[in-house]
Amino acid sequence: MELQQTLKDNFSIQGKGLHTGHVVTLKIHPAPDNFGYKFKRIDLEGQPIIKADVDLVISTDRGTTLEKDGVRVHTTEHVLASLYGMGIDNALIELDGDEIPILDGSCKPFIEKINEVGIAVQTAEKNFFYLKENLKYENEEKGAEILAVPDQEFRATVMVDYKSPLLGTQHASMYHLGEFEKEISSCRTFVFLREVEMLLKQGLIKGGDIDNAIVMVDEPVSDEKLKELKELFNKPDIEVQGIGMLNNLKLRFENEPARHKLLDIIGDIALIGRPLKGHILAARPGHKTNVEFAKFLKEKIKKEKNTSPLFDLNKTVKNIDDIKRLLPHRHPFLLVDRIIELNNERVVGIKNVTHSEYFFKGHFPEYPVMPGVLIIEAMAQTGGILALNEVDDPENYITFFLKIDGAKFKQQVRPGDTLVMQMDLLQPIRRGLVQMQARAYVRNLLVTEGILTAQIVKKSDS
Repeated sequence: MELQQTLKDNFSIQGKGLHTGHVVTLKIHPAPDNFGYKFKRIDLEGQPIIKADVDLVISTDRGTTLEKDGVRVHTTEHVLASLYGMGIDNALIELDGDEIPILDGSCKPFIEKINEVGIAVQTAEKNFFYLKENLKYENEEKGAEILAVPDQEFRATVMVDYKSPLLGTQHASMYHLGEFEKEISSCRTFVFLREVEMLLKQGLIKGGDIDNAIVMVDEPVSDEKLKELKELFNKPDIEVQGIGMLNNLKLRFENEPARHKLLDIIGDIALIGRPLKGHILAARPGHKTNVEFAKFLKEKIKKEKNTSPLFDLNKTVKNIDDIKRLLPHRHPFLLVDRIIELNNERVVGIKNVTHSEYFFKGHFPEYPVMPGVLIIEAMAQTGGILALNEVDDPENYITFFLKIDGAKFKQQVRPGDTLVMQMDLLQPIRRGLVQMQARAYVRNLLVTEGILTAQIVKKSDS
């Protein structure tokens, strides 16, 4: 079991935004279990928070921009790649402007700060999304393709081809996230000189500088053009010696541009909201393609979330007599017929819903539907068996249902249905308090979910 992680302490970093040119101070804080990544604009009234969610992307023009209720955060990919690449699941990213600082154009400055404060292991399990089938995405307009295949690691392979005599065709690969810090994080963003010139003349990339990107020169530059560039960049020391990198910049890796494209994929995939187990193979990717593929992945996650895992309904680990020895409930209020799976972290129970149930006589008798509160009660009783499984002498204890959070009812439960209830422990039991993720399924469809909290109490104390 892999547990979620956050920072041990907060850290600050300051720099210019690539597009706006605004000097921004960014502060990243530790966050609780299941928080995810969120941005907080402390420069605005009410300090609005924007979740790092692919559904909130409103622009992929030379970076990924999020917007919610008119509030934006620009160029999110490098800071998100830094957190995701270092295995951090939960963080609050606070900034006093509208754009993440570009710094040196890589994740390296963020990684250095993360290593300074350290990483803290949390109590909740990482909620991985495992690819179970090959997924293919194409963007014919951009000539880009992404194929994702099942894998036990998060792995990525990238090919870039800009039909340039300087860049040529490059490949980069990362076999698992453990390689991110050393092999990928320091790779800088890149741009061709002709593009920079055009953007500067248009008043764009106001924070752009030859120190925060690899500027590639893939065609000869005349002395007159060099003089114009020095004025445009406001840097008298610019050098161009034939085809190569502006100011003879040395690459950190021979294929640094391809590795940076891989870095960008990681930052954009972080927007699906869950760590991924799968191998992504991308040809000529960009932010637009990355985000479109991330949306495709998120739709797959939604569909899978509403579909049950595979259960062996013929299996029995506790029958009705075993259940009666553990639970105090009796007919007509015992709502668990059988337990088909039980360990220290999970229990799966069965309730066969028949037309003779007492509640159908008064609850929509012409169109019988199982009341939602009784589905919750059935899940709570199933969870009680999980709780008491941790007690040495369960017959001397009882569980009381304390609260439910985030309850959702998605499908009707009707006579003839087999209700399959899965309860997963969210954190170790402390002081008798049990918190569980509850899900109920019928015909492989999710019908009800929520987070249930119960308390184990000794019968003599109750």
